[in-house]
Amino acid sequence: MHHFSYRNGEMFAEDVTCASIAEAVGTPVYVYSEATLRRHARVFQDAFAGLDALAAFSVKANSNLSVLRVLASEGMGADVVSGGELKRARAAGIPGSRIVFSGVGKTDAELQFALEQDVSQFNVESENEAAALSRVAVSLGRRAPVAFRVNPDVAAGGHAKISTGKAEDKFGIAWSSARSAYARAASLDGIDIVGVDVHIGSQITELAPFERAFRKVAGLVGDLRTDGHTIERIDLGGGLGISYDGRSEGEGTPPGPGDYAALIRAIAEPLNVRLIFEPGRMIAGNAGILLTRAIYVKQGEERTFLIVDAAMNDLIRPALYDAFHDIKPVRAPSPEARYGQYDVVGPVCETSDRFAKARELPEMAEGDLFALMSAGAYGAVQASQYNTRPLAPEVLVSGGAFHVVRRRPTFEEMIALESAPPWSATSG
Repeated sequence: MHHFSYRNGEMFAEDVTCASIAEAVGTPVYVYSEATLRRHARVFQDAFAGLDALAAFSVKANSNLSVLRVLASEGMGADVVSGGELKRARAAGIPGSRIVFSGVGKTDAELQFALEQDVSQFNVESENEAAALSRVAVSLGRRAPVAFRVNPDVAAGGHAKISTGKAEDKFGIAWSSARSAYARAASLDGIDIVGVDVHIGSQITELAPFERAFRKVAGLVGDLRTDGHTIERIDLGGGLGISYDGRSEGEGTPPGPGDYAALIRAIAEPLNVRLIFEPGRMIAGNAGILLTRAIYVKQGEERTFLIVDAAMNDLIRPALYDAFHDIKPVRAPSPEARYGQYDVVGPVCETSDRFAKARELPEMAEGDLFALMSAGAYGAVQASQYNTRPLAPEVLVSGGAFHVVRRRPTFEEMIALESAPPWSATSG
């Protein structure tokens, strides 16, 4: 569910017209609904009521500070994958005790900062990382709480580029090496083994891959306890898919948090562990849209192109993952509206700068405003300034009010970090 809907033929974000936001801020612009963020956070956490559980929002899905503050106020923690994301989480008021530090390539500086922030857990992805973390922890006179991320060799995710749990993926330690890795880590002076971590992919639209992975992890917990390790936590990652307004990137209808929680309860309750989750997309995905305006309607020999002012640098998911996003005009089409097929493309000089191919849409005209739906996750966070295009601003709506929570940079700000070398020629 989300809070973007038509009223009297106009699309609203909560109680604000999308057209008024576009008029005030310009396009392209990301628009987030605070009510949707809060509802999704509550629904997810309520599904695990009665269990010792931490929902650590995956900051890589949407790292805007105002979004993080909303989720923090709902009791969510943070899953971070870089020192920068950790700083964002802390700036948003999320305490270290509710932060999990994941990622395959943590540097010594990042490890030190995370130790100083007393993060709840390090999800360690290699024995090399465990050794580095121990060394840094000892130098600070600390001990690091560690869960190894194990790779269960379970295929999942709606696209090869968002599957993370197969043997060929870069994430985690090999399943066959898990017990020996824990044994060696237990001898390191700066390490406290506390749990097991697993994450098998993103936009997963069925429960079967979760069940296969989680049952394997439950068996591993028993083996590790037999080996003498204190396993008091299981981090089950994220990956639960969403509906992209009637369509999903995998097959089938995505399960809801209730069904997901029921599966986990059946597997995890006998283990008497604290559960950690890393939801991202299912919290933020349908809480955001990208508003864009048509620049030209161009008739090609074989296709009609709708050229818009948003581009792949603003929302790269269609180019990167072949992702589907529903496209809705901000002014609802009349029942008598004529429809046509359009390739919806941006102005970036790349063939892959395309949001939709042969999409059935009401007849569009230059200047028309419409929304790319389900853009709240992996949208603004992956944006770039390719083609020297400024980052799209981000707006947060709450009821009848909206606020620009990240403004569009000026050209002068975009080039401010660049400088000419002293030997370069200058013109008067």
